[in-house]
Amino acid sequence: MKAIVNVFLKPGVLDSQGKAVHHALGALKFGGVNDVRVGKQIVLDIDAIDEAAARAEITEMCESLLANTVIEDYTIELES
Repeated sequence: MKAIVNVFLKPGVLDSQGKAVHHALGALKFGGVNDVRVGKQIVLDIDAIDEAAARAEITEMCESLLANTVIEDYTIELES
C-alpha cells in the first residue's frame, strides 16, 4: 500500500522558507501570489492488513518521527 504524508507548519507559525519563496516569486515578476507556505511530502510503501491498520501505523510514525507535532500538522493519503 502506498501512503503519502504531507507535513506543514501550523497556522501562525512563522514560515521563513515560505517568506523567502514569496519574495523570490515577486522579484521574478510573478504577481498575484498572496502567501506561500512550504512543507514536505513523504511517500511510503508499506505492508498493511487493511486501510485502518495502515492509517494507525502511519499516524504513529508521524507522531514519533515524521512530524514535529508542536509546530506541524500532517495529512495522510492512502492508495491501494
